[in-house]
Amino acid sequence: MTDAPVLLLLPGLLSDARLWRDQVAALAPLARPVVADLTLDDTVEAMAARALAGFDGPFALAGLSMGGYVALEVLRQAPGRVTRLALLDTTARPDTPEQTSRRRGLIALSQSGQFRGVTPRLLPQLIHPSRLDTPLAAEVMAMAERVGQAAFLRQQGVIMRRPDSRPGLAQIRVPTLVGVGADDALTPPHLAEEMAAMIPGARLRRFADAGHLPTMEVPEAVNAALAAWLVA
Repeated sequence: MTDAPVLLLLPGLLSDARLWRDQVAALAPLARPVVADLTLDDTVEAMAARALAGFDGPFALAGLSMGGYVALEVLRQAPGRVTRLALLDTTARPDTPEQTSRRRGLIALSQSGQFRGVTPRLLPQLIHPSRLDTPLAAEVMAMAERVGQAAFLRQQGVIMRRPDSRPGLAQIRVPTLVGVGADDALTPPHLAEEMAAMIPGARLRRFADAGHLPTMEVPEAVNAALAAWLVA
């Protein structure tokens, strides 16, 4: 569909195109999905600039977790190009000292030669408890291995240094979907509720029986929400 709008999809920490695989397939009749590579840069500004350089013209924009942080930076860099915004399982807040401390612990673990020990520690926070011993958990682990240690270290630095994006939320003027797994332990629903309340006209969607990665956990529900958002 060469005339379909571009849909720029931004992955999260330790995530690649697999995070959005089911959305790419389901939304192809409505849009031209493009999954950005967020593994190469060490600032949120550089991540956003690289994503924007991949194509010209207007586009719909969706980001999950770290991808949501980058999406808000994309909106700051190119507000005239973004036609719609979807923020999934993310927050507009900066890191808390406690979160930064935990990240530094994972960085130290990775740098000590135990990068493969990072994802098992994160996994209970990434997916619903009912999926911890399933093929989906193995897919999440494999995705993290593909992203690798060097990109993980860069991404954690980006996340720790991200700005407070709350002051700009009231200026967003495009149709916005804020979605969150109902059982998300990393970015709990109250953070999604906060963003939705601050963005004029934003619609809030909670995904039942999902943790931090609903695009993989409950793809049909996410596909339906994004399809409705694309045509609203």
